[in-house]
Amino acid sequence: MSDAPDAVVVGAGPNGLVAANMLADAGWRVLVLEAQPEPGGAVRSDRGVHPDYVNDLFSSFYPLAAASPTIRALELERWGLEWSHAPAVLANPFPDGSCAVLHRDREDTARNLETFAPGDGEAYLRLTELWDRLGPDLLNAFLTPFPPVRPVLSAVAKLRAAGGLRLLRMMLLPVRRLGEEEFDGPGAPILLAGCALHADIFPESTAGTIYGWLLAMMGQEVGWPVPSGGAGMLTAALVRRLESRGGTVRCGARVAKVVVAGGRALGVVTDDGEAVRARRAVLADVSAPALYGGLVDREHLPAQLRDDIRRFQWDTSTVKVDWALSGPIPWTSPEAAGAGTVHLAESMDHLTRHSAQLATGAVPDRPFCLVGQMTTADPVRSPAGTESAWAYTHVPQRVREDAGGAGITGAWGPGEREAMADRMEAEIERRAPGFRDRVLARRVLAPPDLEARDENLVGGALNGGTAAVHQQLFFRPVPGLGRAGTPVRGLYLASSSAHPGGGVHGACGANAARAALAAERPLAHYLLGPAQAALHRAVTRTEGRPR
Repeated sequence: MSDAPDAVVVGAGPNGLVAANMLADAGWRVLVLEAQPEPGGAVRSDRGVHPDYVNDLFSSFYPLAAASPTIRALELERWGLEWSHAPAVLANPFPDGSCAVLHRDREDTARNLETFAPGDGEAYLRLTELWDRLGPDLLNAFLTPFPPVRPVLSAVAKLRAAGGLRLLRMMLLPVRRLGEEEFDGPGAPILLAGCALHADIFPESTAGTIYGWLLAMMGQEVGWPVPSGGAGMLTAALVRRLESRGGTVRCGARVAKVVVAGGRALGVVTDDGEAVRARRAVLADVSAPALYGGLVDREHLPAQLRDDIRRFQWDTSTVKVDWALSGPIPWTSPEAAGAGTVHLAESMDHLTRHSAQLATGAVPDRPFCLVGQMTTADPVRSPAGTESAWAYTHVPQRVREDAGGAGITGAWGPGEREAMADRMEAEIERRAPGFRDRVLARRVLAPPDLEARDENLVGGALNGGTAAVHQQLFFRPVPGLGRAGTPVRGLYLASSSAHPGGGVHGACGANAARAALAAERPLAHYLLGPAQAALHRAVTRTEGRPR
């Protein structure tokens, strides 16, 4: 018992490592158990495409990490993290050779957008001014435990001064409608809509404006930086910091079960049968479906929770292609060459068509692709004059048909992987003739490949569950309190399935760590802890028959 850690963290993704660091800072002994042979979850890099090229396996650009108060407070620069920026944040080249560009300097962005229609630059600057007034409170509300009382009260006061209900209406608009109301040209709307599609938010989705606006404004405020040397350097800094506080990360240790007795989490059992006691708490950086009814036996869960988790909705699947290129991508639009991220959307209708195909279970024939130019963003990623690059696109979780006519069924065997990669390369070739001639090597990661490398990416879903309104705030991961606590005392959900959801911001892990620490305070431990668990069970109690 004396050798047992105070907390066991299941999963060494960014949320798990942030939680572990916060607990270690409070003096807890922390053990992190990770199923994969290396830590990081979806924040990892390797040289698996070509020995001279660093490629990120999953995520690459980290505006939310750079802006997150939680991650900034960890001072990871002291542990080797260095941020690097591309000359421009984001570009979207059009078929006529024009290019919408998001620069870190808002005036430069406005000048670019003005070339698409007179007045669009000024309209864009109005959005940036609104962000100056509301952004800090909105970001704090997004990244703090629910309900975020203080930032919401502050935002409401500023909202009234900035236009009240009219401004609230604007933020709830689908991003397509925002573009129609505020701009005359296609440049600004396509940038905002493309940002919204980083999550599974379609141009016609309610509140799509919030996602598109937030991500674009992050580009203006902190850029879309990358860790110098690869995404794995962010993970390495988190691990080094944790170990300096006495924490331990064990890889190749997959947790099979959370041990529950008397309504409390006592520890975990690994796949090889090892029992690990947790003196104070278990924090699970795993998906909500993997926790409820997976790691935790169904008998320990309220019937309504078991029913609700059956209704949990994943976000769309992903196909990603990594390349080692002999030279920069030869864009027809020169402005695209300096952007770290390039969106390949021909028009708003192109995005809507792509989204409609996903919604009906069809693999898109002209997929909307996001391209990462990693050597442009971080020169150490590949030899001088070359480019380490990737692209990803979304596909349905359940494929019903292939709109491209190649017979892709969603089985994702070698032939289907290559067919989808060819389709994505064709989208780049349309905007950058000669691209394929520069491909030295490529790697195709279909949904099963992504999930095999990180079990939280179920079916290749990147965001821990849909970001749509019906599964956010107090609906995440199921209708309830929107908190990290669970019906099991001493057990906390610390993954992106919890509020506030996907993105490398560490807030899900931080919320779980704060909840665990709060429960150990004397009053909370003996009175509030059991009361909160009972309240959670009451919220999720069924009124119908158990399932």
